[in-house]
Amino acid sequence: MKTQEPMTKDETYPPSRSRRGGRGAILWIWVFGLWSLLGAAPAQERRPNFVLMMSDDQRWDTLSLMGNKLIRTPHMDRIGREGIVFKNAFVTNALCAPSRATFLTGTYSHVNGVIDNRNRPIDPKAPWLPDLLRAAGYEVAFYGKSHTKNALRDRTWDSYFGYQGQGRYFKPMIAEGVDKKDAPHEGWMDDVVTDRAVEWLRTRGDKPFCLFLFFKAPHRSWERAPRHAELMKDVDPPKPASFDDPAADKTAAFRDADNRIGNAKDIQDYAKFVKDYHASIVGVDDNIGKVFKVLEETKKLDETLLLHTGDNGFFLGEWGRYDKRFMHEVSIRVPLVIRYPKLVKAGAVTDKMAINVDWAPTVLDVAGLEVPKAMQGRSLKPLLEGKDVEWRKDWYYHYYEYPDAHKVKAQRGVRTETHKLIHYYEAPEEVELYDLSKDPDERKNLANDPSHAELRTSLLKRIDALRAELAVP
Repeated sequence: MKTQEPMTKDETYPPSRSRRGGRGAILWIWVFGLWSLLGAAPAQERRPNFVLMMSDDQRWDTLSLMGNKLIRTPHMDRIGREGIVFKNAFVTNALCAPSRATFLTGTYSHVNGVIDNRNRPIDPKAPWLPDLLRAAGYEVAFYGKSHTKNALRDRTWDSYFGYQGQGRYFKPMIAEGVDKKDAPHEGWMDDVVTDRAVEWLRTRGDKPFCLFLFFKAPHRSWERAPRHAELMKDVDPPKPASFDDPAADKTAAFRDADNRIGNAKDIQDYAKFVKDYHASIVGVDDNIGKVFKVLEETKKLDETLLLHTGDNGFFLGEWGRYDKRFMHEVSIRVPLVIRYPKLVKAGAVTDKMAINVDWAPTVLDVAGLEVPKAMQGRSLKPLLEGKDVEWRKDWYYHYYEYPDAHKVKAQRGVRTETHKLIHYYEAPEEVELYDLSKDPDERKNLANDPSHAELRTSLLKRIDALRAELAVP
């Protein structure tokens, strides 16, 4: 608001202190009243708080809000019901460490340096969301799984409670503070981590805060929280339609991967692994409920943006497979629900394609901070506000980790609103092409169909254009 012009000498106080009822007093009263009506320049509005949550290997359709019939996820659902649901949210490299590094930097794997799960550090030259928030006056905490070299202990945190690598579900080894050693803690991993996190939330004062709460579940090998031992006891989970599909229409790169159900001792029985997977997601949902509870008790819920997502999807029997890595929908598509009533209208839903390089720019934008040009995503804030804006029509995917776990070949691809092309670019090169508008389950590979030759060529060219745009080596 524009401030008032400075008062003249005659206006600053009455000409005669003895003439309390004179013109000077009247003028003073008038000026004071006008100043009160106009008000002084408003104080800067308090920045929002953030609680940014990520589960491990949770695919998009495991929320009951998204139609899952095996479990109920009331707290994840609540974020979506009272906020916005992104129906098309994806990761740009479907693997644990790369996805976490992308969340924290707003960059693709080739920029932040974490291209695979081989214990790589995040490049110190990459943008770093936590420090950008701290520089703006935020208290920033990390609790849970980072899966990066040094477990993020080479970074500065106002509070830290994290572990090396995958961690373990029971009696986990966790370090409290970046300069302390891992020590055993009694309980189920995500319960232990979340209980400490909500203690930290409970003690927050007036400074804005950001909590990164990254869960272990539902990563294999799945061990349920004891309270869920009987969950789905009498349920026989249905198999996907493609369970017995030999994938003859796909590439040798897909068929030869070592991710078939039955090839690992913890994935011998389809029904057991699917139920254990889902039960561990219920454990995550319980802990999100604890976050809601403490924010309500401290009167900070509506001042806090809550975000829940996953680091990648997961095959649950499609083509008889498990794990992630591939560019197929079940592997790259993740949940994304965001609640912040000061910005987001309850019950909002969007079909726009969001990708995980967007998470960091969104946080900065909502906080009212400048987004570094080095970040490669786009703020989702206009979508949170319900604005009808021009949005991306396609995006680039790249998986690097070969040869390694499950023998999944390196691949890059482009996903448009209606089609997807996957290019296994190391010899022998192979391609998969899908019309997602007609074949959302990716059952028919059109790469060698003459009627789609022109589309195949244009999408391969589009991959090259996106690589140039993103400066992919």
